[in-house]
Order: sequence, then C-alpha cells, then structure tokens
Amino acid sequence: MRLLGLDPGLKATGWGIVETHGNRLIFIASGTVRSAADQSLATRLSAIYTGLLTVINTYKPDEAAVEETFLNRNPGSTLKLGQARGVVLLAPAQAGLSVSEYAATTIKKTVVGTGHADKIQVQSMVSRLLPGSLAESPDAADALAIAICHAHYSSAANRKASLSMVQQ
Repeated sequence: MRLLGLDPGLKATGWGIVETHGNRLIFIASGTVRSAADQSLATRLSAIYTGLLTVINTYKPDEAAVEETFLNRNPGSTLKLGQARGVVLLAPAQAGLSVSEYAATTIKKTVVGTGHADKIQVQSMVSRLLPGSLAESPDAADALAIAICHAHYSSAANRKASLSMVQQ
C-alpha cells in the first residue's frame, strides 16, 4: 500500500510517500510544495492545491494522512494555516483517496516514542526508519513521519478487522 503523509503550511507544505510491505516501510519520495509570500492568499492556496495534485498524480498513493492543526497565539496566522489545511485535506479527497488525521503528539509518539519530541528528533528517527530518505526540509521529514504514523495505525486497524472477521 502506498501512503501519502501531508504536513500543512501556507508557506511550505511537506509531503512524503512511503510503501508498506507487511511490516516493512519503504521510502518512495518526499518534498515540499511552496507558495510565494508576496502572492494573494487565493493564489497561494491554489499553488498548494496544484502542487499536491501533481504529487498525487505522479506517485499514485492509495491513502493520505494529514497532521491536525494546533492553535497558536496569533489568530490571523491560525486562520491562514486553517485555510491551507483545508486545501491539503481537499486535494487528496478530490482525488478519491481516504484521508486520515492525526494529532502532532500521536505522530511524534509513534515515530520517536514521546509526544513532545522536537523536529530534530523526528528527522533523526525518520531517517533511521526509512533508510535512504533524505528529506529536503523539516516539513518533508514531518510529512514522512505522518505517513509512518498512518502506516502504523492503518495496519493495526486492518489487523483488528481481520481478527473480527475470523472470529465470526
């Protein structure tokens, strides 16, 4: 199964693709979709959407996962991030992918072992869990962490569903 992890941001949206083969994870690709700060909000959101559609059409993932938004002190920044996140949710949904969401603490705990890990710890563990992955940015590394988290939780859900079918 091919999984797309997405780390929403207005300036930089990270993406990462992994494949699952049983319990193994294989790095496929990662990158960042960027928007220009001097452009209008609508143009920036369009750039994110178009960039993500290109990623989806190129790598053909089966499912997607997105990090849930956290609130920060600046309401304007929170609102803009929410709008970017809406586009990040929309692109894979429009492409027909199921989209899961995970809290940042869940992602960090799954990948690093603690929900309060910093970006350097996340990047370090991503590179260990996905040999050959050299994420171009912290956003791309975070996106790969989201994909790893989704692989863990979706495989656990699939095992539970298989067990309940066997028990019936």
